[in-house]
Amino acid sequence: MDKNAARAIVRFMDYDVILAGGGLAGSALAIALSQSGLAVALVDPVPATTRGAEGFDGRSYALSIASRNLLVAIGVWGAVSDDAQPILDIRISDGRAGEGPSPLTLHFDHAEIEEGPMGHMVEDRHLRPALLDALGDVTRIEAGVTAQEPGPASIRVTLTTGETLSARVLIGCDGKRSGVAQRAGIRRTGWDYSQSALVAAISHEGDHEGVAHQFFMPEGPLAVLPLKDNRSSIVWTERRDRAEAITALPDEQYLDVLRPRFGKFLGDIALAGARFTYPLGLSVANRFAAPRVALAGDAAHAVHPIAGQGLNAGLKDVAALAEILVEAKRRGEDIGRIDVLERYERWRRFDVATLALSTDGVNRLFSNDNPALRLARDLGLGVVQRLPGLRRGFIREAAGLTGDNPKLLQGRQI
Repeated sequence: MDKNAARAIVRFMDYDVILAGGGLAGSALAIALSQSGLAVALVDPVPATTRGAEGFDGRSYALSIASRNLLVAIGVWGAVSDDAQPILDIRISDGRAGEGPSPLTLHFDHAEIEEGPMGHMVEDRHLRPALLDALGDVTRIEAGVTAQEPGPASIRVTLTTGETLSARVLIGCDGKRSGVAQRAGIRRTGWDYSQSALVAAISHEGDHEGVAHQFFMPEGPLAVLPLKDNRSSIVWTERRDRAEAITALPDEQYLDVLRPRFGKFLGDIALAGARFTYPLGLSVANRFAAPRVALAGDAAHAVHPIAGQGLNAGLKDVAALAEILVEAKRRGEDIGRIDVLERYERWRRFDVATLALSTDGVNRLFSNDNPALRLARDLGLGVVQRLPGLRRGFIREAAGLTGDNPKLLQGRQI
């Protein structure tokens, strides 16, 4: 292509970035890019009124310190901080339903690090509207993407409305069944766990005191995560067939199944919102970049929720990709060129692979009732509990404070 033709394409370019998918990661990325001077279109088939609905549906997220830093940097944290519950301690134990935890447990205390609470629990009903309100100059289009045609200097995107748009780069934040990835020929590696996560919010008589609990049982882990006002979010993993049967139960019978697993440490419990059930599996894109295409969030990787790192990993993508694109733009580079996008892929690939393998390994180690493995994992919890340096390292890793963190995860502007 000659220089005059290239200039014509640039002249009629609609946007720097078209972003498919308006969930949490997609919205955060759109804000970060727009605030740094890029022209962004956020294409999302879900209406803004649905995304921003304020009803409490029980969904919530454990945000690491690094994720909170990103929200501070893009101006969103102030809108949710009053409703965020600090996570002060994390207690991990092994056992069986109705029998209580084993005597060897692991306790992480926020006092072991200097940065304050290890994270915050933020409810979906607060975080989504805050992100929508912060979109600012982002052009939000309520449509889906049906086709994409990468070219030498741009990518042309066709929407469900029939409209076509062009940009330097198309970013897929459209979930683990990403249409953007499929159309770019990007395959995925993964497997099904034959498990499902039952997710709900509960109210309880006792004060959780900002403590998060992870109770490992043979069927799968139960996470009890503190929320404001004597409520907690539960992420309860069961075998797929068992989860389907529990999901079909009326609320009170659902609670009857939960109570032996939950225990009595917070007194009586009751449901405080809608119930959700999600099939669990591992799904990682074989590539995070293709010509004029990049993937982020669940479109790039979906892992077991055992460590509560799904959204945090997606926000790491946001921070890394935003920094790569913004700095490339400032240097006068074509931000959609494959060599630019591969910088992002190299930055995130190892961390994602490590997260996928570790969550998969922990799930396989703990989701069984093998006596030898039970003894080994209980001893392992006990050993880590007795080694403050190792324990502190785990805390800092979970808080997102280790490794080569992008500027936004440090709370800095790009």
